[in-house]
Amino acid sequence: MHTYHPQSVLFFLGSVAIHWYGLFMMFALSAGLLVSLRVAKKRGIERDVIYDMFFWLTIGGLVGARIFYVLYNFEYFWRQPLAIFKIWQGGIAIHGALLVGLAVLWYMVRKQDTLMFWLLASVVAPGVALGQAIGRWGNYFNQELFGLPTTLPWGIPIDLVNRPSGFTDFIFFHPVFLYESLGDLIIFMILIWMHARAKSARFVVLTYVFLYSTLRLAMEFLRIDPTAGNFFGLRATQALSLFFILGSLVYWRR
Repeated sequence: MHTYHPQSVLFFLGSVAIHWYGLFMMFALSAGLLVSLRVAKKRGIERDVIYDMFFWLTIGGLVGARIFYVLYNFEYFWRQPLAIFKIWQGGIAIHGALLVGLAVLWYMVRKQDTLMFWLLASVVAPGVALGQAIGRWGNYFNQELFGLPTTLPWGIPIDLVNRPSGFTDFIFFHPVFLYESLGDLIIFMILIWMHARAKSARFVVLTYVFLYSTLRLAMEFLRIDPTAGNFFGLRATQALSLFFILGSLVYWRR
């Protein structure tokens, strides 16, 4: 990775480009579904419930993630509105996926009294964490989730066209995508362990929210890509992460 320059396109089918990003998204969604099905079985939830839920969560999550990414990079998409629909080029924000996904899940529970919000959310949480760990590798091939310049031996080269303004003279950058992928994998293992120990559903969900938000808050200190403004010196994504951290702690105390 220290010398390899990844390309976003895996191969072409005629004039259609198959992107690495899309491939990893497919792997991430598939892995998330398989994990959720295994956890649901242990929790006594029928497979059809998971399939129905997964369908709507996938749609809602992707839409929410894309909307938030557009808001984070509003100036660019204001100039290039058609680029909003080019999701195969990368560009989704997990906070949008989480918020819209929770809203979709809450609506499903509200419409069907037999479903319990916390239980279903706890079943989905490990799959989400594993999906994030896999999906981050799509960012690597797009050369888009890297951090500050570094001389460390695991620094990754970034092509000049993808280097932000002010960093064009540097070649190697922190592989933030890798740091976050490894962190997500650890979170996934913790959540699976909690399910194996039959921890309460709400506790599992809040643990995911707290751990991932803490991870994301830390990673944002390394990132140098533009974001939608800042709040009291924090990047917008850091502020959202801090909001999720505080929210999880409040619910823990209830």
